[in-house]
Amino acid sequence: MTKEEQLRCIEETGIVAVIRTQDGSELVSICQALVEGGVLAVEITMTSPGALGAICQAAKTLGGKALIGAGSVLDPETAREALLAGAHFVVSPVLNRDVVALCRRYGKIVIPGAFTPTEILTAWEAGADVVKVFPATKLGPSFFKDVKGPLPQVKLTPTGGVDLNNLGDFLKAGAAFVGVGSALVSRNLVAARDWAGLTALAAEYVQEVKKARAV
Repeated sequence: MTKEEQLRCIEETGIVAVIRTQDGSELVSICQALVEGGVLAVEITMTSPGALGAICQAAKTLGGKALIGAGSVLDPETAREALLAGAHFVVSPVLNRDVVALCRRYGKIVIPGAFTPTEILTAWEAGADVVKVFPATKLGPSFFKDVKGPLPQVKLTPTGGVDLNNLGDFLKAGAAFVGVGSALVSRNLVAARDWAGLTALAAEYVQEVKKARAV
């Protein structure tokens, strides 16, 4: 897929699963379970042990079935390593212009973080494909509706505090898609290695997106 097709796939699915774990051996199994549930974009945070190896393995194992991203990327050196390992997109909690420039150079999706309207517009003008509003917990869906008023051209995604209860509200307020962490990548399910349970939970999230967009 081209970069544009990949971005369209993420937007249509409506969810990026954000994976943070202290056991790197679980990463690929988590990705597989989520993909089987219909969540086709997964973000492996660089704070997880063995993240680069997991990105490489997941990209090979799930090639053609899912989009594998690298999260918590703070500098261009890490971004380049992630892209060379096979990452399809790069996500950061902050705006680093060099990260954005590098991803654009490689023709990859880049999603930097911002918090205020000024930061959001700055990230968009720097070349972001989507701007991650983080932490969205502190702002809520109404913030997205307010920002999209004067900035309708900016694609936004919330991360932090998104779950089944508010996912639909964020989408209806104008989010292009949502980033979901521990509410989806359940620590209990992962600890129990209940991959079937994780797949079922992922399917619930996919259905919630469809429900929100059907209204």
